[in-house]
Amino acid sequence: MVLLSKFIPKVYKLIKAKTMIVNNVLRFCTYTCFGIHNARTGILVNNMFNFQGVGSYFKFLMDQDQGNAPRPVTQWSYSNYCACEPEMKYILVTGGVISGIGKGVIASSIGTLLKSCGFHVTAIKIDPYINIDAGTFSPYEHDDGGEVDLDLGNYERFLNITLHKENNITTGKIYEHVIKKERKGDYLGKTVQVVPHITDAIQEWVERVAQVTVTPDGQRPEVCIVELGGTIGDIEGMPFVEAFRQFQFRVRRENFCCVHVSLVPQPKATGEHKTKPTQASVRELRGLGLSPDLIACRSENPITDGVKEKISNFCHVRPIQVICIHDVPTIYHVPLLMHNQGLTELFIERLQLNLPEKRPQQFLSKWQDLVDRVDHLVKEVTITLVGKYTQLEDSYASVNKALHHASLTCNYKLNLNYIEATDLEARMQEENPVRFHEAWQQLCKSDGLLVPGGFGIRGIEGKITAIEWARRNKKPYLGVCLGFQCAVIEFARNVLGWKDANSTEVNPDTPYPVVIDMPEYNPGHMGGTMRLGKRKTVFQNGDGVLSKLYKGQQYIEERHRHRYEVNPAFVPDLETLGMKFLGQDVNGERMEIMELQGHPYFVGVQFHPEYISSPLQPSPPYLGLILASCDKLSYYLSKGCKLSPRQISDDVSSDE
Repeated sequence: MVLLSKFIPKVYKLIKAKTMIVNNVLRFCTYTCFGIHNARTGILVNNMFNFQGVGSYFKFLMDQDQGNAPRPVTQWSYSNYCACEPEMKYILVTGGVISGIGKGVIASSIGTLLKSCGFHVTAIKIDPYINIDAGTFSPYEHDDGGEVDLDLGNYERFLNITLHKENNITTGKIYEHVIKKERKGDYLGKTVQVVPHITDAIQEWVERVAQVTVTPDGQRPEVCIVELGGTIGDIEGMPFVEAFRQFQFRVRRENFCCVHVSLVPQPKATGEHKTKPTQASVRELRGLGLSPDLIACRSENPITDGVKEKISNFCHVRPIQVICIHDVPTIYHVPLLMHNQGLTELFIERLQLNLPEKRPQQFLSKWQDLVDRVDHLVKEVTITLVGKYTQLEDSYASVNKALHHASLTCNYKLNLNYIEATDLEARMQEENPVRFHEAWQQLCKSDGLLVPGGFGIRGIEGKITAIEWARRNKKPYLGVCLGFQCAVIEFARNVLGWKDANSTEVNPDTPYPVVIDMPEYNPGHMGGTMRLGKRKTVFQNGDGVLSKLYKGQQYIEERHRHRYEVNPAFVPDLETLGMKFLGQDVNGERMEIMELQGHPYFVGVQFHPEYISSPLQPSPPYLGLILASCDKLSYYLSKGCKLSPRQISDDVSSDE
């Protein structure tokens, strides 16, 4: 009994102490959950407690219980006890039935909606081809020569962000990455397989790139849009589909959303929309472990509610999760079309995004103004593009977009004509007189001329002939990269009298090599040997047209992609007769900008200004070409480079 009487108080005291600790822990958990729930994403994060903070709190309780002086503990707050940042939200965009269905535009439009809500958005494009990058692609297979996929240009133009080369993932990049790790022994001699090593590499790449800032303010992205190229079922894309099947569990359901873009054809024989292709595509997607949260139906005409109900029933989604993206006049209509179908609210609900109840007053207002201008364009401006890849318009996609941005800013509808450069050459007059005369007739009807970049000797003489026509007839001209170099060759031949002047790419033995290959160029290795990326161009003075179009900046940064450049040894001779090189690199060795004196607008640039043009911020060289072609450039410059409907009306010309 004596032992028992001594033991009972100790047990009671221990139980009382533990009860106090448990009560405090429960109270702490309640406050912690409440604090984390009010975070940006509006969800309970996975690592609910900061365990270092919890340990300190327990130590405080134990010290207090033992009568010791309690250690100072900072009052609890979300910033003190939640070490994790708001979780990244991922939106995967897949395609079915056919390729080229518009996944890139839809992905860009989703990003536009979320960015208009105040979120920081980034994007990743996955291409399942084996190439390391798009740099060695023929333009007939890809876009106008960028080192990344065409859709990244859409993302940058829509979202006004700057993406990097790692935002474009290819099968070649993934396998190269894994093989390098295997060669270094990172896998410790294990058998390297598609699952798990390739799929893990894909997931790790996506998570890493999603964290990289893409805006000048350095803000970390909150939403990452991932477009998976090709169609579901392609053998090349299987590792990526499997990777994202695993990825949805890795980041958890509330942080992952799948958008499936599918074709809903409307045969003319019946006039009815057919849903079977979409049903089959979604069935295959679900069979691979991904269930779509949104089905975007691409069609020529709007689909009915009955068609949406049918797709809803057979594809295991609610009717509001089926939207129609029918053909519209321009791609700038797509964000508004998606918003009007409740897509913004759907993503907020599905991804548990925490947004203020009142939307920003400027929500999509700029896009609405842009669309209104597109719908009410009346005046036209005709630009002729002379190139060597004109059979496929996507070969000059970025140039096309930049021209549209500039003409839209000027309230003009763009009429863009393509001419194959070889059709303008003298030999074509003998081989095919009809094509020769049709090409020249089309050129003579244009308001302005553009010669874009390119490689190789085919079509060079046709481009030089077209440039001579523009120079002699005072037609506005813009030469980009190779077009800049061709303008220099033409001037050297026909003004300086150097009839054999040429580029060493065309004639290595020319006595007047006015265009030469760069030191970086290695003819035996085509991949990754060009002068690439953003480079600084310094204006030599502020008197040039481009200097004024760039608002008087001392220097600019534009993207480059070339292997040849103007020979600085011949620059003094060229400048003596009026061809001025008003923009050079920081060392004054590379010629970047050329303007011809005494001409309304005869400009050449070594860089590619079209790469950073956007609908709301057109590229200055392209804007200058459109303004000069509309006879509005001088008036625009005299008004301090400001545009208004009155300034560019038909009643105002450069002569006033």
